[in-house]
Amino acid sequence: KMGSLFRSEEMCLAQLYLQSEAAFACVSELGELGLAQFRDLNPDVNAFQRKFVNEVRRCDDMERKLRKFFYRILDNLAIDDTGENPPAPLPREMIDMENKFDKLETEMKSVNSNQEALKKNFLELTELKHILRKTQQFFEQAALYQQDQETHVPQQYDDETPLIASEFSRSFNRFGFVAGVLMRDKISAFERVIWRACRGNVFLRYTEIEAELEDPHTGDKVNKYVFIVFFQGDQLKSRIKKICTGFRATLYPCPETPQERREIALGVMTRIEDLQTVLNQTADHRRMVLSQVALNIRVWLIKVRKIKAIYHTLNLFNVNAEKCLIAECWCPVVDIDRIQLALRRGTELSGSSVPSIMQQMQTKENPPTYNQTDKFTSGFQAIIDAFGVSNYREVNPAPFTIITFPFLFAVMFGDMGHGLLMFLFALYLLHIQNVLRKQIFQIFKMMFDGRYLILLMGLFSIYTGFLYNECFSRSINIFGTSWNVRAMNFTDNDVFLATNPVVTLDPNKPGVFRGYPYFYGIDPIWQSAENKITVQNSYKMKNAVLMGFAQMIFGLSLAFCNRRHFKDKLTLYCELLPQLLFLCALIGYLCMCILYKWSVWTVAQSNTAPSLLIGLIDMYMLTDPKSNNRVPLYTGQYQVQIFLVIVTVLCVPWMFLSKPYILYKRSKQKKGVPGGLDSQSDDDVAILHHENNDANYGKQEPESLLIIMLISQFDMSEVIIYQAIHTIEFCLSCISHTASYLRLWALSLAHSELSEVLWSMVMHTGLATSGTSGAILSFFVFWFFSSLTVSILLVMEGLSAFLHAIRLHWVEFQSKFYKGEGYIFSPFSFTLIVE
Repeated sequence: KMGSLFRSEEMCLAQLYLQSEAAFACVSELGELGLAQFRDLNPDVNAFQRKFVNEVRRCDDMERKLRKFFYRILDNLAIDDTGENPPAPLPREMIDMENKFDKLETEMKSVNSNQEALKKNFLELTELKHILRKTQQFFEQAALYQQDQETHVPQQYDDETPLIASEFSRSFNRFGFVAGVLMRDKISAFERVIWRACRGNVFLRYTEIEAELEDPHTGDKVNKYVFIVFFQGDQLKSRIKKICTGFRATLYPCPETPQERREIALGVMTRIEDLQTVLNQTADHRRMVLSQVALNIRVWLIKVRKIKAIYHTLNLFNVNAEKCLIAECWCPVVDIDRIQLALRRGTELSGSSVPSIMQQMQTKENPPTYNQTDKFTSGFQAIIDAFGVSNYREVNPAPFTIITFPFLFAVMFGDMGHGLLMFLFALYLLHIQNVLRKQIFQIFKMMFDGRYLILLMGLFSIYTGFLYNECFSRSINIFGTSWNVRAMNFTDNDVFLATNPVVTLDPNKPGVFRGYPYFYGIDPIWQSAENKITVQNSYKMKNAVLMGFAQMIFGLSLAFCNRRHFKDKLTLYCELLPQLLFLCALIGYLCMCILYKWSVWTVAQSNTAPSLLIGLIDMYMLTDPKSNNRVPLYTGQYQVQIFLVIVTVLCVPWMFLSKPYILYKRSKQKKGVPGGLDSQSDDDVAILHHENNDANYGKQEPESLLIIMLISQFDMSEVIIYQAIHTIEFCLSCISHTASYLRLWALSLAHSELSEVLWSMVMHTGLATSGTSGAILSFFVFWFFSSLTVSILLVMEGLSAFLHAIRLHWVEFQSKFYKGEGYIFSPFSFTLIVE
């Protein structure tokens, strides 16, 4: 039984009986199939008290280990995505995977700890090397200053050298000193604390280490300073060491004599070279271990996630006394055979001799909504589902949106040049979609998912731009012109130049209009007309009303399909029929007047043609069109309008009173007592559900169920208030929704005028300049014009038209038939879990 393209798939609630030894394999096969949405049969059981909670924890532990490997690999190596999708391993393979991951984790911990210890030792030796070098420079400066003072030879030193030399160079043996390294951002605070704590009885000397050092714990690059503190006395020495400990400074022993410092420095350099060799070998070994893991880590992650998802799903099942697992799931009716086949495969794979059983259940619960999509229709279905998931078996507007959405967008965005750029951009996305699907950023994912929508929007914009005869705000002379340009005192070619004169086109002037219309679209001569905006506004405004009425009528026709499918005759005759008459008598009559005026009234009669807006106002003011010496649109207009006014007035009480009255009479007949129902029962609900006696579950719509509930409680005031709200809402929406479709005209005008302003103020400047300077200027102006076109006209204006097209579909179109109160079908699928 195939599902319909325009409705969600027919669903059923199935009960599964799985043997314990076959449950894992059966659920694995169902996960690969992705057509079953399981229900939780243990809602009152804590997550930590379920049967397979230990297996889920083991999977979490394995996934944690693999994630640690994954992030370490990303820092060093690239993980190739081969697209392999391995099946879920059997439970007995889970122990082997755990042992393998434990060995890899132990080996990696050993390698990391050894590497960290080596890096720490290397850092200490490097810091000691810099301390010996920097302190040697300091002592040499002090000794040189002392020698110069004795020989009275002036030399150049820094500002601090004379001070330290004059105080300490006479006898270093009388002073002690502490040397070490400190983080760069702590040196200023360290200097202040040392000075205040020691009351100025110490001298601090520091200098920066030029090379960046690596933190052995985090691997980050750090900047440090070498410092040396001179003091006198053990008390100051103890105080200085405590301060260094508080600032997390690292202290190193530094000999007093230059020869000892030189010998230690030579030994440090030798140890650093040996340690660097060991570090390189350790890094190579670590890289080798990670490269081996990188070959299989993606497959391991998929397997672990599948095992975890299977055990999480098994926790939703019930376990009876016979050790049989019982599950309930929603599944499409059309795919029941495939699900049964998957259960048989799982049973055979597990080696169980008892077959798995699947049987359908009868229920009154509302099933989930499942609309099958592909990569082309998924973008359009996402737009519909963003408003609300359709009710079960309700008409799905997504197939119609494939045409109506890009068309309404193109009406507001009509330009051949802009549409072509959008179309080419979508083609580029389609060309590299396989690459982008793996490397796309999250912020561009929505744009990438709607690549087919962008493709159709660009294609439709090219078509509407051809109708409007606009290409980057310029007209193209394809079929000539229907106007006699020679009678306007300039040639045919002058009409289409950027410097053409401005004229007022009036077809009533003799010899100006040739008498036949332009072949297709808008005549290019209107680009030069002074009354261009006036004529195009009238044309686009009336077209917006016609398109809006057509889409609203189409929405009501889909509502008719819904009511007929659900066999809701009461709503069909008491709500939908008067709504259709009301809309046709009000807005439909206006559209007929537009078409009649275009067809019958000639150009010569344009000055005396009646106003349609004033005529619509006079219609409901019951004013005769012949009054005040005005010309009627057609013969018998007053009588037709009086009849339509009567129809619209009668439709209001029809929508407001008929349905509550019939429900009241039926409830009264069912109970058999005057005064209505005194209690609520299943039989009352069945009778109050008027004509909807479909045996299938999920056929009741929320609106009908609400009225059933109100009537069953016999509160007529609430029923009338509920019906009055819907009646007032529809009557007012007929006017407001029609006016809302005028955004098609408004945004089309805004896009056209903004494009023309951009051309005249930017591109025309470069083209109007002649000579070499004009060529150079045109080159730079072109790129400036291109950037503004893409950023303003394509991105900003395109986004604006896109949002308005969404509003027209969500509010003006879908409100006529679409409830959007369902919940989406979320099957247990490995494809979704792995992604």
